[in-house]
Amino acid sequence: MANLTRDFFIGLSNNKLLNTNAKKYGFRLGAEKFVAGTNFDSIIGIIKDLNGRGISCTLDNLGEFVTEKSEAIEARDDIIDMLYKIYEQRLDCHVSVKLTQLGLDIDENFCLNNMRAILKVAKRFEIFINIDMEKHIHYGKTLETLNELRKEYDNVGTVIQSYLYSAEDDLAALKDVRIRLVKGAYKEDASIAYPSKEDIDRNFMELAKKRLLGNTFTSIATHDHNIIDEIKTFVEEHNISRDVFEFQMLYGFRTKMHEELAQAGYHFCTYIPFGSDWFGYFMRRLAERPQNINLVLKDVFYTKENKLKKEPVIAGVAALSLLMFVSKKRKK
Repeated sequence: MANLTRDFFIGLSNNKLLNTNAKKYGFRLGAEKFVAGTNFDSIIGIIKDLNGRGISCTLDNLGEFVTEKSEAIEARDDIIDMLYKIYEQRLDCHVSVKLTQLGLDIDENFCLNNMRAILKVAKRFEIFINIDMEKHIHYGKTLETLNELRKEYDNVGTVIQSYLYSAEDDLAALKDVRIRLVKGAYKEDASIAYPSKEDIDRNFMELAKKRLLGNTFTSIATHDHNIIDEIKTFVEEHNISRDVFEFQMLYGFRTKMHEELAQAGYHFCTYIPFGSDWFGYFMRRLAERPQNINLVLKDVFYTKENKLKKEPVIAGVAALSLLMFVSKKRKK
């Protein structure tokens, strides 16, 4: 049942029509719980509040299904504008980007040049740029792009997904590159990725320990308190400096733990997604853990006074599904 639920929401995240319509109609389905705002200016207060509590941030200006150069150029310029604002307001944060948003599926050299433009500004302001890892179909090109950019810039890194069989070898090849270690949020074939949660968790832990024994900064991105506790014990047992790693979690998830880890003296970073193109990201978060669905249902169905809201989640899902159905009919 859990796999069926995950597959369902992953399927929704990949539906271009639903993504397009969701962008038109604004936040629905409780997305505001996990997506901080619709533009950068709307999240500045959130960033400053987190910074004031000793928590740094990484910012993701959401965007998917980019098929026109004009869209990629707009995304590039928005990211560069954000870099200027981060510097001007002295915010403690770096930036996460997706290569497909910057034109990877259009033209690889075009995407590479967009990244160079971003990194040039980021380098001037001493801001780190992290290249998010997407579906496996883009995996090889992402690593190739990173390696090309590393010839010119040292303020760029990427993500390693522990559900991939190749993760250990890829991590070894990036031993001198700052990376974020995650479990992986996409549906991949069993020929390239571990199908079981147990194997994914085991590999995550093994990879995290190998990185911690090195000297290259690593973001350990997980909400799993068991893994976090094991990491904390491992660090103490091996006298590993807390300055070579940080814990990282998504905005809106286990927020109490964010502050507890920061207060305990660990470097902590909150991954803050924002923007009008929120639907695909939100669906993948629902796919990851059944508990996320429960949180959303409670948030969307009921008010703080525990009263039923007028526009529950089912209405939103039905509306988006209807839009998709009508659109298909019109195309026939």
